[in-house]
Amino acid sequence: MMETNALHQRIRALRANAKLLSSSTQEERNALLLAIAENLQTTYPAIASANQADVIAARAQGQKESLIKRLIFSEEKLEASLAGLKQVAQLADPIGRVKQRRLLDTGLLLEQVSFPIGVIGMIFEARPDALIQIVSLCLKSGNGIILKGGKEAQRTNTVLVEVIKQSCASSSLGDQWLTLLESHGDVDQILGMEEDIDLLIPRGTNQFVKYVMEHTSIPVLGHADGICHLYIDEAADLDKAIEIAYDSKTQYPAACNAIETILVHKKVARSLLPGLAKRLSDANVVIHGDREVCSLISAIPYQDGDWKCEYLQNELNIHMVDSLQMAIDHIEEYGSHHTDVIVSEDPQAMRTFFSLVDSADVFANCSTRFADGYRFGLGAEVGISTAKIHARGPVGLEGLMSTKYLIRGSGQVVSTYTGSEPRQFLHEELSLEGDSLLSGETV
Repeated sequence: MMETNALHQRIRALRANAKLLSSSTQEERNALLLAIAENLQTTYPAIASANQADVIAARAQGQKESLIKRLIFSEEKLEASLAGLKQVAQLADPIGRVKQRRLLDTGLLLEQVSFPIGVIGMIFEARPDALIQIVSLCLKSGNGIILKGGKEAQRTNTVLVEVIKQSCASSSLGDQWLTLLESHGDVDQILGMEEDIDLLIPRGTNQFVKYVMEHTSIPVLGHADGICHLYIDEAADLDKAIEIAYDSKTQYPAACNAIETILVHKKVARSLLPGLAKRLSDANVVIHGDREVCSLISAIPYQDGDWKCEYLQNELNIHMVDSLQMAIDHIEEYGSHHTDVIVSEDPQAMRTFFSLVDSADVFANCSTRFADGYRFGLGAEVGISTAKIHARGPVGLEGLMSTKYLIRGSGQVVSTYTGSEPRQFLHEELSLEGDSLLSGETV
């Protein structure tokens, strides 16, 4: 474990450099994003070699296959990471964006303007591609970043950060706005650094996320579980429902936005379940079912606790329900407020589902796997938030920004607006277009 004083000094130095990053131009940040993408592509053989060593070690330790899949940094994941870096570079500059502009009185202008949060501590699972997404978004948004990846990916993460720092050599921004922690003990240290770290984003097991939340006074953003549901309504197109269910489970079963339970309206169960079971069985998906489901298809009988299980592999539950409301009630009781989907051709059923399902992502007639920052056009994401304060759903650039209220006056004092004959405020809403106070606009 790093000595406490040394770690504090390192984080405080990072905080000072993050302030420089927050005042940089978008041209500087975009150029560095593209340089990182080019360097990652060039050095991929070294990254792949480190990753292979991590994968071999993880298998030797008997790690779950779901973790192994997340750990592998394939050429396909590299290409997705490069595309994400380039897309983030093309996004509008999030720093200095005017959110509100109001003329309080003649010569007294108020603006609410976006600014970086500051220093973000990202504690994430064994996913090397997540490291690249995190770095890209923090760089673009002007935030300093402290990275702590899972020990299973330590070799890969170390090489990735080395490559990113090499990319910074020719940039005026330098490389002191990011750092990689190596010891698990360092996590406990940073949990107590509320004066130096502005936000923590943990990605990992339910137990780990809860541990972070319970042992820090730093704001925490993220989600613990990914228990996602697919409800097949009585008005569903059954062919469409089968393909959506198949993709939602098998496209990447280790992801937090893969479905764990399918809810089937009893009116379509007899017509749907045999075809659905065959499609899933063709992909070696293990099915758990309640009594009614087991009477129609071959499935492992439901056991207490199944509805709360996050399998993260080719395994799921199927539960028969009597109504749309029963499906919504089930999701409320057993879901994790992450991503839930209805398959229906009934517009009213879709509207009801959209309104009453209290999740970060609520979809109709598409796969849960669309719950992703890149697919949303955010460029990338630092994670999915199930919180309701600040950011919810895939957290991209917008979720890494805070705001400041800026006022430029011309000598006004509050006493003018109080007393027996107070001057009245105008409170005139102004267009958000044009230069902001940051660029020297006159009042």
